[in-house]
Amino acid sequence: QVQLVESGGGLVQPGGSLRLSCVASGSIYSITHMGWYRQAPGKERELVARITSGGDENYADSVWGRFTSSRDMGKNTVYLHMNNLKPEDTAVYYCNALITPGNADWAVNYWGKGTLVTVSA
Repeated sequence: QVQLVESGGGLVQPGGSLRLSCVASGSIYSITHMGWYRQAPGKERELVARITSGGDENYADSVWGRFTSSRDMGKNTVYLHMNNLKPEDTAVYYCNALITPGNADWAVNYWGKGTLVTVSA
């Protein structure tokens, strides 16, 4: 059973910074990519950042230059470093990963339960 567990959300003032972490645990054969989505109230879930096992990164235009993603594949962990946060960044942030479990022949898309980020004065 593979699980993704996020941490690091909270309340921050505009212009502030936060770092989110996501750890994948369980029987893991390989990880294709890990990343972050977010969903604001009344809006659809959107991709924020993704990083592949090869180190390729992509970001939403709305966070380009403010957010960066990093990884520690030895610890099956991905981070989202969020700087210069804006009120419109307020959302539940979900970890997402494409993982081939140890007992499977194909990759499965996994989701964490989410962590709330609130940007407010």
